[in-house]
Amino acid sequence: MANMGDEDFPRDDLEPPERDPNTGDMFGDAPVAAPPAPTMDSAAYTVIARKYRPQTFDDLYGQEAMVRTLRNAFSSGRIAHAFMLTGVRGVGKTTTARLLARALNFQTATVDTPTLDFHEEGIHCRSIIEGRHMDVLELDAASRTGVGDIRDLLEGVRYAPVEARFKVYIIDEVHMLSTGAFNALLKTLEEPPPHAKFIFATTEIRKVPVTILSRTQRFDLRRVEPDVLVKNLEMICENEGARVEAEGLMLIARAAEGSVRDGQSMLDQAIVQADPGVTVTAASIRDMLGLADRAQTISLFEQIMRGEAGPAIETFRTLYGYGANPDQVVMDLLDHTHGASVAKAIGPQALVLPREQAQRLAAVGAAVSAGTLSRIWQLTLKAYDEVRRAPDAAAAVDMALIRLAYAADLPGPEEALKRLQDGDALAGAPTGGPSGGGIPGGGGAAARGAGNAVA
Repeated sequence: MANMGDEDFPRDDLEPPERDPNTGDMFGDAPVAAPPAPTMDSAAYTVIARKYRPQTFDDLYGQEAMVRTLRNAFSSGRIAHAFMLTGVRGVGKTTTARLLARALNFQTATVDTPTLDFHEEGIHCRSIIEGRHMDVLELDAASRTGVGDIRDLLEGVRYAPVEARFKVYIIDEVHMLSTGAFNALLKTLEEPPPHAKFIFATTEIRKVPVTILSRTQRFDLRRVEPDVLVKNLEMICENEGARVEAEGLMLIARAAEGSVRDGQSMLDQAIVQADPGVTVTAASIRDMLGLADRAQTISLFEQIMRGEAGPAIETFRTLYGYGANPDQVVMDLLDHTHGASVAKAIGPQALVLPREQAQRLAAVGAAVSAGTLSRIWQLTLKAYDEVRRAPDAAAAVDMALIRLAYAADLPGPEEALKRLQDGDALAGAPTGGPSGGGIPGGGGAAARGAGNAVA
């Protein structure tokens, strides 16, 4: 056996060979240079509706009555085991449900009781906000409607919560559950364990069985009024450094139809209508929403109430040429009819409009009878349905304007009957409106004059 020399054994005093940085090893390839940090342009953008989602009950716009009731219930310890939240889309049903889950399980170093006052972030708040809390289970009934889904959800109801005070079950769009699913839920709602709370949200309250409704505490979330929504939009514009004309914000608030989320989504779209630092005009927002100029539609409404069919059609075609949607023009006429009626009954101060526009509508309301306005409302409502179904929406609006102009100048049934009883034929009636107001007769009066000439 040959003797082994010193060269056969590794020596500690020798430096190990330097590793080639371009080769890989068992722990992975050679490290590469870190990519550059993403800039603001490439970073993921969070839309306004998500960025400004309410974090406390004080942030809920337009729901003061519900918050007051809940605050009194929590302060007195009379907390229901099930809540039913209903309202149109975007008023805050799901947000309120998550806030309720936080309120039921709110806990800090000094507070260990359910409360609606989030003066600081609680132990469970962050995980509930991020949707990862073990004791807060959320189900979307729109995608899981079967009885098996509900049974799986309710399987753990009898077990105590792992970390929090209550187990909270949030079921969104609860009206989409099947009949079997509702029946599976019914027994648990009737005799719930003390550690379980249920929060339901729906936009179709009539589709929820009355047996379920009778076992819940119902809260109807109101549509947010335009002036309240404008304050929210102004706050967002200030925080975002965006400049939008006040009239443009009012257009968005009215187009949102009481939905905060819709209004915020429209604002998100409106902000990019102008370059940074440039004020977004009401005209650009009107074009974005496909709305007609409200001042022009008021002029159209005044022409209709004067019986001027021809000028009314010309005004509409001008608006149509500027891009106004025909159904939106008829919707504006409905709004003006409503505004003139309210101003006649209460006064122009009741209208959420600029002063000049409110005074114009009030003048129309003062010049005609309430019966005439009611008749115009019914005809315009029917015209709106016709315009939406017509193959040519613009032609349908033309025909509706002719009908409205002549109907606005006709006497009401009571006045016509009185004239007949007095022996005064309709052909000899004055050309003014049915109430003898200041708006002169137009197309209808001219038609009756032509009839007299023929007779």
